[in-house]
Amino acid sequence: MSVRILFFASLREKLGVGAEDVSLPDGVDTVGKLREFLAQRGGDWSSISVDTRLRAAVNQRMADATMPVGEGDEVAFFPPVTGG
Repeated sequence: MSVRILFFASLREKLGVGAEDVSLPDGVDTVGKLREFLAQRGGDWSSISVDTRLRAAVNQRMADATMPVGEGDEVAFFPPVTGG
């Protein structure tokens, strides 16, 4: 299964990538499992699975760890933001 992953704000700067297309292995079918899969890259990537402040959206809809991820979905990860 292939998905498009977007990284925003300070997360993009930390990881050094704004977007990528990723082929997911069998069993990586939720936002939570995707976070764990990406964290396995090590280094700064490991924060993706442990940072409880990190937000996610699937196809531009806010998502929690149990939200399913399917073929062709766009998954975005971003830190919390404030307005003013």
